[in-house]
Amino acid sequence: MTRTIVESKTKTAVLGFDEPFCVIGERINPTGRKKLAAELEAGDFSTVETDALAQVAAGANILDINAGVVYNSNPNPNETEPPLMTKIIELVQGLVDVPLCIDSSVPGALEAGLAAAEGRPLLNSVTGEEERLELVLPLVKKYNVPVVAISNDDTGISEDPDVRFAVAKKIVERAADFGIPAHDIVVDPLVMPIGAMATAGKQVFTLVRRLRDELGVNTTCGASNISFGLPNRHGINNAFLPMAMGAGMTSAIMNPVSMPVTQAKIAEKKAEVAAAGIILPDEIDDETFVTLFGLGSTKVRPGKEMEAIRAANLLTDNDAHGGKWIEFNKVAPKAGHEGRGRAGRTGGRRRRA
Repeated sequence: MTRTIVESKTKTAVLGFDEPFCVIGERINPTGRKKLAAELEAGDFSTVETDALAQVAAGANILDINAGVVYNSNPNPNETEPPLMTKIIELVQGLVDVPLCIDSSVPGALEAGLAAAEGRPLLNSVTGEEERLELVLPLVKKYNVPVVAISNDDTGISEDPDVRFAVAKKIVERAADFGIPAHDIVVDPLVMPIGAMATAGKQVFTLVRRLRDELGVNTTCGASNISFGLPNRHGINNAFLPMAMGAGMTSAIMNPVSMPVTQAKIAEKKAEVAAAGIILPDEIDDETFVTLFGLGSTKVRPGKEMEAIRAANLLTDNDAHGGKWIEFNKVAPKAGHEGRGRAGRTGGRRRRA
C-alpha cells in the first residue's frame, strides 16, 4: 500500500489508502483575507497564532502555511515572501507539533520554508508546466520531501478528466526521472465547482480511483471548491468528503474549524425571538441560547466537515475500536460541573439516606 510520510520534529502524519483521512488545515493563508494580509505586512502574527492553535485543536493533522501577501510597500513577492515564510514557519513550529505543508508559487519561498521546517514537510506544489517541474522537482529531491502535484499544465486547467489524469501521470513520470518515488507524490486532481459543472463530483470520484489504481498515488484537493457559489456549502462538503474518501481520496486541504457565532448574530436572533413573543429565562447564557436556536456555538470548535470525516473513518475501519469517534463526541462539562456525574451530581449516583 502507498504511504506518504509527512513529519514534524516530534509527530508523523501518514497518507495512505488504509490510513485515516488526513486533514490539512488551510487557514494560515492570506489569499482573500484582507485583514490577515494587512496584519502580516504590519508584522502582526496574532491571527496566525490563533488559527494554528484552533486548527490543531479541531483535528488538523497537517497545517498548510502560505505567506502569499502582496505588500503595499513592496509588490515583489520574490523579495518579501521568503523571509515571511521563514518567520511564519518558525512561529507555528513553536506553537504546535503537527507537520507542515509549505505552500507557495514562489520558488524562493518554497526553499526558505524547506530550510526552516523541522522534520519532513509536504511541499505545495508542482504543476505539469515545464518551467515549474524544472524549478520544484530538484527541491523535492534535495530535501527528500513529498510534494503535491496539481493536474494542470501550460494549457491551463482542463475540464476533461482524462487530460487531468494525463498531466498527473506526466508529473509522476518526470518525478521518477529525478529519483522521486510515486509514494512521495500527492496528486490534486482539481475539484471543479458543482455549481458550474454538474458532473464535477462524478469526475473527481472517477479520477481519484484511476489515480489510486493506475498510478498508485495518494490524493488531496481543496475540498470547499466543490460547493463554491452554492447555498449551504457545509451540507455539500459533508456529503462530498465521505464520497471522495470512498473513492480513495486520502487527504484534503480544508478548514477544520467552525467559527464562533458573533455577538451581532446573537443580538439579531434575540430580537427575532422577542418579536415573536417568546419569553426566555433571564439567566440563559449565550452558549445555551445559540444551541437552543441552532445557530452553532459561541466557541471555536471542529466544523461539521470534521464530523463527516470522523464518521467515514469509523465506517471504513480506519478508527480502531471507534476510539476517535467516541472521543470526538464527548460532551465537555459546563463550567462548575467538572468532575461530576450524571445530572450534575458529584460522584454520580445518589446514596439513599
